[in-house]
Amino acid sequence: MEKIKGRVFFLGDNIDTDQILPGYAMSVPLNELKKYALKGSQIPDFAEKVSPGDVIIGGKNFGCGSSREQAPVALKDSGVGAVVAATFAMIFRKNSVNIGLPAISSGCTERMKEEIDEGDYVEVDLESGTLLHLESGRTYPLNKFSEPASATLKAGGLIDRVRNILRERGELIDRRETQY
Repeated sequence: MEKIKGRVFFLGDNIDTDQILPGYAMSVPLNELKKYALKGSQIPDFAEKVSPGDVIIGGKNFGCGSSREQAPVALKDSGVGAVVAATFAMIFRKNSVNIGLPAISSGCTERMKEEIDEGDYVEVDLESGTLLHLESGRTYPLNKFSEPASATLKAGGLIDRVRNILRERGELIDRRETQY
């Protein structure tokens, strides 16, 4: 799996799905959700600031609130490469992994917030379970994913993982691969 490199954005504890994707954005087309990422948070202009690969470091209970899967979709589509938090709401974490957005817990998020400045560059290595602060060279441990979650992320999400399994079994023929 590739390493994820990007700038850091910090958020606090109990960032709920209404902060990640406000309820009023639920009526916009799916391909426009990224414009509303974190509109309800302390970074309402996040969608204008984020670049591909950027990393959010949050606190405890990240993604609490409603179980809307559009919240992690908005983050991923805006360019977020990974979300690191002390803890996650279970359904948010599952939804994130299922769409291919790494949601990684770590017991070091408070230390990260003390030792890393917002906007600094980091590298997240899912294989080794580390976050590297590129400016200082300090590394921070991340909790590794289970084998099923890791396989899902490697495939790019649950739908792609299932397609790959079915293709390997010969139970799925991709119409794009067949010639008429």
